[in-house]
Amino acid sequence: MTTEAPAVTAPLPEKKKRFGRKDIGHNERIHRRWGLFFISPWILGFLLFFFAPMLASLVFSFLEFDLIRPEDARFIGLENYERWFRDPLVWESLLVTLKFGVILLPVSLLLPLAFAWLLTAKNLYMKAIFRTLFFVPAIVPFVSVVFIWNGFLNSQTGWLNQALETVGIAGPDWLNSTVWIYPALALIAAWGVGNAMLLFIAGIQGIPVELYESADVDGASAWRKFRSITVPMISPVLFYNLVLVIIFLFQYFLVPFVLKNGTGDPANATLFYSLYFFKTAFTFNDMGYGATLAWMLFVIIMFVTLIIFGTARYWVYYEFEEA
Repeated sequence: MTTEAPAVTAPLPEKKKRFGRKDIGHNERIHRRWGLFFISPWILGFLLFFFAPMLASLVFSFLEFDLIRPEDARFIGLENYERWFRDPLVWESLLVTLKFGVILLPVSLLLPLAFAWLLTAKNLYMKAIFRTLFFVPAIVPFVSVVFIWNGFLNSQTGWLNQALETVGIAGPDWLNSTVWIYPALALIAAWGVGNAMLLFIAGIQGIPVELYESADVDGASAWRKFRSITVPMISPVLFYNLVLVIIFLFQYFLVPFVLKNGTGDPANATLFYSLYFFKTAFTFNDMGYGATLAWMLFVIIMFVTLIIFGTARYWVYYEFEEA
C-alpha cells in the first residue's frame, strides 16, 4: 500500500508593509484623521505665528534691514553677528542681566521653597487661606503691579521709606540708584512667587510619610529632615523651577520697560538684554541687527539650559529612575 506524500504548498506571500508604519485598522485610521483635524488649528497657528516669524527673523539676521525703508534691504552675510561680538552694549546688557540674576535666583527659588515648607507644616491652621493669600498676587496683571510698586518704592512719598523713617532709618532712592535698583526689582519679583510656591507644595505633599517617620525614629532634627529628605525628594521640582527662572531672567523685559519707560535708567542699570533687543528692533528700526540679537539670545538660553540639564544627573533625584 502506497501513500502519497502530502502536497507541499508554497507559503503565502506576506503582505508588504509600508516602511516605518504599522498595519493599522480602518477605525484607527479614522481616529487619527479626526485627531489631526482637531489639532490642525494649533498646527496652523504654530506654522503661521511661530515658525514663519522665526524663519523670517533668521533671514533678517543676514540682512541690513530697516523697517522704515524695507525696499533698501540688502544681504550682508555674517556682519550682524560680527557686530554683536564687538557691540559694548551687548556685553553691558548681559552684565546687567547677570547682576540681577544673582538676586533673582535666590528670591525665585528659596523664597517660594521656604513658603511651601512653612505652609505644609502639620501644626499650621488655616493652611488653605494662607496659601490663597500667597498665591493671589501671582494672578494680578503685572503691569498694574509695576505701577503699584513704583508708588510704594518712591523715595519721597513711598510707604516703604516712610515705614523705615519711623524706626530711624533713612530709606534709599530705590528706583534712581544704580545700586538699589536691583533689590527694588527683586522685591517686585518676590510679588509673583506664588506659582513656584504651589509647585513646591505639591512636591512636598508627594513625599512618602514613611521617610519622615523613619527619620523621627532615628532622632533626626527638622533641619536634617529638610536637608536629607525634603530637598532630594523635591529636586525634580527645584530643577523645573530653575530652568523656568533662567529663561525668565534672560527674557526679563516687562518690569524695566514699564518702570523706566524703556530708557534703561538709571545709567543703563536697567538695560537688560531683552530691552536692548526691543529698542534696537522697534525704536531704532534696525530689524536686521535686532533679529541677530534675538537669535543670539536663543543660543545663550539654549547653552545655559543644556548646562543645567547636563548637571541634573548629579543633584536631581527621581524616585522611580532605574539605576
